[in-house]
Parts: sequence; structure tokens; C-alpha cells
Amino acid sequence: MSFEQPLVSIVIPTYNHAHLLRRALTSVIRQTYGNWEATVVDNYSHDSTEEVISEFRDGRIKLVKFRNHGVIAASRNVGLRQSNGEWIAFLDSDDWWTHDKLQSCLDAASADTNLVYHDMEIVGAKSLGIFKRKIKSRQLGSRATIDLLVNGNPIATSSVLVRKRLLESVGGMNESPAMTAAEDYHTWLLMSRQPGQFKYLAKGLGYYLVHAQGVSQKDMSGPMRAAVSDFLPLLDKRERRTAFARILYARVRSRFLGGRHAAVMHHLCYCIRFGDSEIRFKALAMALALTVKKTKK
Repeated sequence: MSFEQPLVSIVIPTYNHAHLLRRALTSVIRQTYGNWEATVVDNYSHDSTEEVISEFRDGRIKLVKFRNHGVIAASRNVGLRQSNGEWIAFLDSDDWWTHDKLQSCLDAASADTNLVYHDMEIVGAKSLGIFKRKIKSRQLGSRATIDLLVNGNPIATSSVLVRKRLLESVGGMNESPAMTAAEDYHTWLLMSRQPGQFKYLAKGLGYYLVHAQGVSQKDMSGPMRAAVSDFLPLLDKRERRTAFARILYARVRSRFLGGRHAAVMHHLCYCIRFGDSEIRFKALAMALALTVKKTKK
């Protein structure tokens, strides 16, 4: 990093997360890197969000009210438009960072770096410090777009530090409801087509909260398909099958968690045949679980 201290604009969308927002903002205040501003984009919460923000008495933190109608990408884009920094960092209000997150990311960035991302520790809401594992990312290959399509999205939104000019050049995050929860994936795909590098830091610089109600059973296959559809012509036949197996597994997983086991085995066979090693392993494990469950009946 140069001796200049570039301004980092932190975008924090939130809705009725006052009890979690305090921790997120505390992690920002405690950053070893001090040249930042933070915009909390509040979807008209009904809790004590405003009171929590006012507790910090820090002029670098501002509140913007914006009704996003369930599209978090719209809140992130509002924060982007409010920002003055050279770099944008995203932080969901239920996540938080280690004290050296910003400094570590800036230190890793070179002149041709467009985006820096890192691992995130996964923490259970009812067992902080006890239940813990990691969102393990990876360095994208030389063909970053193909890597993202075939091997999936390794970039957690709350881990990202991205150049503002690049984010603006791709139009910010897609606000289509059909892409909700995969709009970040779509954004990284767009950025991967631009000159410059994505830099991965193999260290945990943040925490991702798994809520008390458990792992989401949302079927992500639709949003994933919407995110990748424009890029599929870049793939050859084998790569396209591998990419589709990953999308199909998202549908199968949702049905499995929801107890809808009919026709799952047929889809699992496709995942096992055409998926990469990760999807193949997961599909085999699920097929085994279903077989055992069936034999016990």
C-alpha cells in the first residue's frame, strides 16, 4: 500500500437488527485503519436502530433511511451513491470484522487490484465462540469468470473491499427481485470481465452470523441461474454441465431440508455424474442419507 491513506466507504444495510448492529459498528470503530466513513442504510426499522447509531457519537457514521421493498441490493446501491471513498467495503449488519480487516485488505491491494476478499468465521447465534467453522474462500484462477461459473461463488459480501470506480462501471448491484440473494455473485461475474485482479487473503478477518432459526432452506437455484445466465455462453459443454450441477444441487438441498424427497434421487444422480468434486461429495452424502432413511421405513 502507498503512504497515502485512501478513504474507505463502508456500506451497512440493515432492517430491525439493532441488537446486532451495535456489534457490527463496534467492529468498525475499532479498526486499526482510521480513514473510513460508514453509511447505515436502514429499511425503516421498527426497533431501536437509530438509538444504537446515536450511541457511537462518531461523525464518520451516518444514517440513511431507504425503503428497499425486500431488495437488499437496492440498499447497497444507495450506500454506494452516498459514498465518497476510493474503496467500498460491504458489511451486513449481522456480521462483524476483526480489528485489522481494513488495514490487511488495503495492504494486500496493488495498483492492478480491483477487489480484495478473505475468509469469514461462521458463528452460531446461540453459541458464540463455541460453534464455529469457516467460509473458506479460494484464489480465483487466471480465467476468473470461468472459475466463478464452474466452481461457484467463493466471495462473501461482508469480506469484500472493492474499488468504487469498478463497482460503478458495472452499474452497482443488480436490483432484480429474481436475483435476490445472488446479486453479489452476479456483480463479481461482471467485475471479473474487467481488467484487474481479484486478491484473496487466506485468513479470517470477519465473522458471519448464522441466525438462531437455523440454516436457510431457501431454494437458491433460481437466483443462481439468473445470476449466471448471461455468462453461460462462455462455457464449453463440459463446463456448462458442471455449472448446472451446482445450481441443481441448490434446488435438491432445499427440497431435502424441507423434507420433500420425491424425485430428489434423480437430480442427485445428475449432480454425482457432472458435478465437481465438492458437489459430487455432497450429492453422494445426501444420496446415502436418503437410502438409509428409505431402508429404515
